Amino acid sequence: MTSADETLVRVGVFGLLGSGNLGNDGSLEAVLGYLRAEHPEAVVDALCGGPEAVTTRFGIPATRLHWNRAEYRTASRAGAIASKGLGKLVDVFRTAAWVRRHDVVIVPGMGVLEATLPLRPWGFPYSLFLLCASGRLLRTRVALVSVGAAEIGNRPTRALVRWSARLAAYRSYRDTQSRDAMRAMGVDTSRDEVYPDLAFSLPTPPASAPSGSPGPVCVGVMDFHGGNDDRARADEIYRRYLDGTIRFVRALVEEGRPVRLLTGDECDASVVAAILDAVDSPLVTAAEPSSLADLMKEMAAADTVVAVRYHNLICALKTGTPVLALSYAAKSDALMARMGLGAYCHPAREVDADRLLEQFRALEKRSGELRQTLTERNLAATRQLEDQFAALTAALFPTTDHAHTLRKA
Repeated sequence: MTSADETLVRVGVFGLLGSGNLGNDGSLEAVLGYLRAEHPEAVVDALCGGPEAVTTRFGIPATRLHWNRAEYRTASRAGAIASKGLGKLVDVFRTAAWVRRHDVVIVPGMGVLEATLPLRPWGFPYSLFLLCASGRLLRTRVALVSVGAAEIGNRPTRALVRWSARLAAYRSYRDTQSRDAMRAMGVDTSRDEVYPDLAFSLPTPPASAPSGSPGPVCVGVMDFHGGNDDRARADEIYRRYLDGTIRFVRALVEEGRPVRLLTGDECDASVVAAILDAVDSPLVTAAEPSSLADLMKEMAAADTVVAVRYHNLICALKTGTPVLALSYAAKSDALMARMGLGAYCHPAREVDADRLLEQFRALEKRSGELRQTLTERNLAATRQLEDQFAALTAALFPTTDHAHTLRKA
């Protein structure tokens, strides 16, 4: 007879969670939902960027990802630089000690294998490498689940990401391009699968009934300065994105359309403020979402969505609301194509308000047809994620899965 303690499985979740990014926290929510439904015996805790927020919202113990509390502040003085260097060394032992306490560690979704936004190699890529190396050395299975990836030019970042992927016990990707990128960077992906983003497994709010007249438009915004390779022209990219978005919102208001501004990260608040200041109209309002569920409620009530952040796009697609993507990376184009809206992408780095309006009007003309397409694609995504979770159980929890079978018998 087996004691209760022997049947417990200790599961860690890892990432930039609780740090203000709604997409990252939505991926965590999806994985916790899976664990609570399929592995209620699992004891779960987190190593993450915002431990207090994770514990408050999700009710699991959480540990700070970095020893150095000033990890994400720019270090200019000698003392701060020395503290950062010491922190990197201390984190080797902190990460290993945390990993040792677990049977399984899950990295839930997120773009952990890409650098489509500004990223330093000794930031998160280094932390991910420590996790995966510790897992291999200590025989703790590390799973990268429905993650995003992209080819990386910076050599230190590329090396850290490549070795992290190689050392993981399980890998799956949220699109084919991510798997192809890892293969191009020297990772054997022959046994890796592609599934939809984890957020597609979250509950969906009911859609609002059509009003019969032009209704509200949700505009998802982003504090966008380009990616890792755009640092030299980051300010120019931001100005062009903001100016184009302001012109687009102003044109909608002139047509009498209510506009609801949405964010996906705490840093996006400055963009909302700039738009509200430039377009002084009661028709333009701003939401303050605290989760992907909040975002989906806003989008379910809209006629149409225009968005830039990846998980804002997912929220619109999941609610069946036609969406036009301001695309800043190949992952957005791949997502839109997968959901049947590949024709409705616009470059975020070169926003042309006139062309954006043309695409927006073309999208609205096909609204009914596209809503039906999204209903079908969402059903397929749900089934695929059920397969993903079954595969994850087989790969990471073979003992407990066998125990479940015996208990049912």
